[in-house]
Amino acid sequence: MKNLNPVAVGKSMIPKAHHIVPYLTPDEVNMIAETARNDNRNGERNSLLVRLLFETGLRISEALSLTPRLIGEHEGHAVLYIKGKGNKPRMVACPDALAYRIKSYAYTKKLELDDKILDINRQRAWQIVKYYAQKAGIKKKVYPHLFRHSDAIERLRQTGNPKALQYHLGTNADRSFFETFD
Repeated sequence: MKNLNPVAVGKSMIPKAHHIVPYLTPDEVNMIAETARNDNRNGERNSLLVRLLFETGLRISEALSLTPRLIGEHEGHAVLYIKGKGNKPRMVACPDALAYRIKSYAYTKKLELDDKILDINRQRAWQIVKYYAQKAGIKKKVYPHLFRHSDAIERLRQTGNPKALQYHLGTNADRSFFETFD
């Protein structure tokens, strides 16, 4: 007979989809972004990275590939034209204030239409979010994808619509998505 005691077998008996998804609260994200912004060197860029990841739910590769040309408008609101996983194009809602900050940053830095707005690599992005989270006093393990989880949880709280969230995040329809955010 198998031992079903999770302590004895060293595993949780809770299915993976029912584990608590780690996330940052909007206040924690604001603390990280403001801590980054107040830093003299590259503060605006680093703050934009944090805000972009959280306020749009972009994957890190999507955020790092963003250029001024990919910021547009749809029905009077700012959008980002992104190539997601599998090189699939999608349109992502972007708060107008954030789009304005990104455009202002690009203008100040004299970026061309096809220049990357955040001219850093994935490893540097990890270092930035980890450093400013620690500096802001956040005790959680912070990494770029955590901002995507946090955006998803916040949007789900606001809308209560997992199907709209799935569309926003550009994910495929599968059972695990709905179980995770159900």
